Amino acid sequence: MKLINVGHGNLVAAERIVAILSPESQPIKRLVQDAKEEGRAIDVTCGHKTRTVLQTDTGHIVLCDMQTETIAARLSEENEAVSASSAGIAEESTDARSTAGRRRKKTENTVK
Repeated sequence: MKLINVGHGNLVAAERIVAILSPESQPIKRLVQDAKEEGRAIDVTCGHKTRTVLQTDTGHIVLCDMQTETIAARLSEENEAVSASSAGIAEESTDARSTAGRRRKKTENTVK
């Protein structure tokens, strides 16, 4: 599970984030107000102005005081790291298969 730092020592699971929203528009303000009334809002601003709203797949809303671009950059860094590690695993397994194939050919040649 990859975690994203959303400020003030708070972390959010990267795979749970559905949307990164700016809190300025009226529909987002209504979304935040409804979440607060229903107990689905998580305020991690520590009293600072809300600059980013994160929507999760569980329906929770996380209020952050970091810029939207900063959160998006951190999330894309996590995605790039996951892609790179997945590519590394794929390369390693391909290398292992080709090495095993060479070993089989070598043994077949020595047996004959």
